[in-house]
Amino acid sequence: MAISKKALEYHEKMFPGYESKFLETDPEFIELFDNFAFDEVVHHDDLDDHTRFLSILAVLVGSSAIDEFKAMIKAAYNFGVTPIEMKEIVYQAVAYLGIGRVFPFLHAVNDFIISVGITLPLEPQSTTHHSNRLEKGRDAQVAIFGDHMKDFYKSGDEDTKHINYWLTDNCFGDYYTRGGLNASQRELITFCFLYAQGGCESQLLSHTKANIGLGNDRAFLIKVLSQCIPYIGYPRTLNALKVLNDVTGENK
Repeated sequence: MAISKKALEYHEKMFPGYESKFLETDPEFIELFDNFAFDEVVHHDDLDDHTRFLSILAVLVGSSAIDEFKAMIKAAYNFGVTPIEMKEIVYQAVAYLGIGRVFPFLHAVNDFIISVGITLPLEPQSTTHHSNRLEKGRDAQVAIFGDHMKDFYKSGDEDTKHINYWLTDNCFGDYYTRGGLNASQRELITFCFLYAQGGCESQLLSHTKANIGLGNDRAFLIKVLSQCIPYIGYPRTLNALKVLNDVTGENK
């Protein structure tokens, strides 16, 4: 077996002029992986490259795969993912993964941006401030999930209702209102964060519904899941597919 022409061409687009050292140490593995990931998978459907790499970066953050993230951020940049979009993926991940897991990715993005000659900080993307973040967060929740979220920030038991309040003013008011990514892209990367880390099927169900409501339909989400299989593997992909099937009525 040899690496296919299509796989070689796609790899060259991702990493111009680069040859992996694994070609010397693990040639059989590279043939298997490259032919699958860079030929069979990428040519399976018509998901655009930009969306593919937004999704790949998000699942790599979600699965704490920092080394692969450092490699793929270069490919993402070559396929049009902007530094601002990279930053927004990492920033929003904090709400779903916590700073403990996201901290290395913030460093990785900064190091990459500096390496391509771009000065930090980037152009600010915040559209809210302390006095209106709750209101704007509520508006974002309503736009994404529906009118039943209008008073969500007030809900919950007396000793835990502050968490729902924070979901509105912090998760949605601070992050979802930012520029750099539109609402459907933000819901897409949230879908990726949740299924990639595993154990979040309840939240994944809600955000799968939200994705579909924003136009990221079943066919689109299956393309995303398919394109990310080389980076996230089959078990969590199949778990996410089960949730998607539950939402769309395919599990009967």
